[in-house]
Amino acid sequence: MTTLTPNPSDYALVHADIVALLDGARRAAARSVNALMTATYWEIGRRIVEFEQGGQDRAAYGEAMIKRLGADLSRQFGRGFGWRNLAQMRAFYLAWPSDQILQTLSAKSSTTRILQTPSGESAASGNLSTTSGLLPDLPALAQVFPLPWSAYVRLLSVKNPQARAFYEIEALRGGWSVRQLDRQIGSQFYERTALSHNKAAMLKKGEVAKPGDALTPEQAIKDPFVLEFLGLKDEYSESELEEALIQHLTDFLLELGDDFAFVGRQRRLRIDDSWFRVDLLFFHRRLKCLLVIDLKVGKFGYADAGQMHLYLNYAREHWMKLDENPPVGLILCAEKGAAEAHYALEGLPNKVLAAEYQTVLPNEKLLAEELDKTRRELEARRIGRGGDAEIGK
Repeated sequence: MTTLTPNPSDYALVHADIVALLDGARRAAARSVNALMTATYWEIGRRIVEFEQGGQDRAAYGEAMIKRLGADLSRQFGRGFGWRNLAQMRAFYLAWPSDQILQTLSAKSSTTRILQTPSGESAASGNLSTTSGLLPDLPALAQVFPLPWSAYVRLLSVKNPQARAFYEIEALRGGWSVRQLDRQIGSQFYERTALSHNKAAMLKKGEVAKPGDALTPEQAIKDPFVLEFLGLKDEYSESELEEALIQHLTDFLLELGDDFAFVGRQRRLRIDDSWFRVDLLFFHRRLKCLLVIDLKVGKFGYADAGQMHLYLNYAREHWMKLDENPPVGLILCAEKGAAEAHYALEGLPNKVLAAEYQTVLPNEKLLAEELDKTRRELEARRIGRGGDAEIGK
């Protein structure tokens, strides 16, 4: 029986067409979820603010109410509705108040009743009610929020209202991703544009995205904000877990004092025809030596020790300066249920130097405990625990 094979050019065409269709559908799904999520959070913020404005007695215990509400919502809906998140939703409503949103929505639709202020409070029950007695029309309200929720969260950090409005307009006009928005805010694009004599050129330059600004559809859908809103588990792949641990370890070592100087991460080295990557490379100023760090998301094995000594031999020959001491290696293992840290000190010229290294370098037990603490916090986030877990606290 003869097997028919498609023409390569025809197959490539249909394959590319389906890939584009799926990418577009995923992006549209992420935008839709983000818009509904943002509209919901704005509505939550509105209700909190209007509750607090319902009387001096309510304003007096507003913060206590938010904390209680955060605890109750976290138990019912899981992670993402802790009191810090609710305070952020309140701040979001205050930064984008009803009159501004109503004006924008009126230009898009004649349906304005969803934004009418509650008609009042019942003296008997003290409850708030809408004029229509119906739930808000979230799909209509979502039209007002074209940016993803994470973009509004970033905009909230901009305290200058004029600068915030500028970044919002430019993000919409230029189609900025959240990463691009974050980069522009971090580089003070608003201030630089205001001081520029050629503002048009600055704005045009700001439209140009950098390679790291783009987000894939998968990244947009796996945004932690989206996952927690939908009640989905934030599943970390091994590589994502390792990346988060490396970043935290970098911050942790730099916080120990000025002895540690960061040199690089994922430092490539070639031995014969094989390429390797060193997770982290530091220089210890007091010991005058390189610290080679290798992180293993798994149990420590003899092969790990052998690989570390391979790295140290390479570092001694190619990276060590003439007036420096021999490099030392640190192997960190982040196995679930246990964490280990091992210094590779063999091969040092003398025992005195080895003893000095052990005295000055961070305690292995301390490093293992920090690694285990961070891994457990990441795991807690992954399974969607309630509250506002923050890596590294």
